[in-house]
Amino acid sequence: MRVSTLAAVALALLTAGAGAARAEDVALTFDDLPQISLSHATAYAEVTTRELLAGLKRHRLPAIGFVNESKLEGPDKPRRIALLTAWLDAGMDLGNHSYSHGSLSTTPVADYIADVARGETVTRALLAAHGRSPHWYRPPYLETGPTAEVRQTFEAWLAAHGYRTAPVTMENSDWMFALVYDNAVLHHDKAQAARVQASYLAFTAAIVPWYRQAGLELLGRRPAFVFLLHASRLNADSIEQLAAILTANDLHAVTLDRAMTDPAYSLVDTYAGPDGLEWLTRWSLVLNKELPWATLPPEPPGMEAEDARLDAMP
Repeated sequence: MRVSTLAAVALALLTAGAGAARAEDVALTFDDLPQISLSHATAYAEVTTRELLAGLKRHRLPAIGFVNESKLEGPDKPRRIALLTAWLDAGMDLGNHSYSHGSLSTTPVADYIADVARGETVTRALLAAHGRSPHWYRPPYLETGPTAEVRQTFEAWLAAHGYRTAPVTMENSDWMFALVYDNAVLHHDKAQAARVQASYLAFTAAIVPWYRQAGLELLGRRPAFVFLLHASRLNADSIEQLAAILTANDLHAVTLDRAMTDPAYSLVDTYAGPDGLEWLTRWSLVLNKELPWATLPPEPPGMEAEDARLDAMP
């Protein structure tokens, strides 16, 4: 089938449910569990986890956390595993984010597969204790394979082990703010923490409607979105405002399983390459339609550079 014909068929399928209520659904996904932070202290992670989960439960926001099991290692391993148990006890789900957060674009696929398999050791046992099993995999850096052959090899392994790739169709670059916020909190600089949080929330309030409009222009309707966030103190401290942003944009939080029933996710993603692309961009390539990049809200100046400086610190 010619590419143009494939795109036409796909677009007809995607717009078929244009009036469905679930078009305003959003699944909240949190990467890098137990936490992304400048602090390696387990006590800091415990506060972050407790506050984040309390906020999610308070606002009835289902979520899934994607685990890097390398972050469990060390003398406090039982306490760190307890952080994952807390997610399940709160009614949330857990997924695999690989053991060490490696890159599929630079790692031999056999080594990458071994790392992903290692990344489910603890998580699978915890889910089993709750009568469940892991079935979602979130690729680090959103890299799904530098070549078609690598991608097919890895996806065959995922399917054989009961996994589906968890896509991303909305994100707010929260990672860029998280360490800068941590630095302020750890140095007890309340004024700087407030400035970073305000900048983060202003950017989120601008980028969320951009994604909704981009989805509408691309597909002819707004799909159910999958929102990429991270398990950070910033998000734990901002959950009230994040919930308000979702409400202001008529977005209703649902499980990842529910969001993935949207017909948009049946569109075949054919991208193979070194870049980690979110799925609206991937779909735009299949459909040969441009996203409205000219209206993309700009990131706060200097924030990414400050994040890189902090991330490079030992």
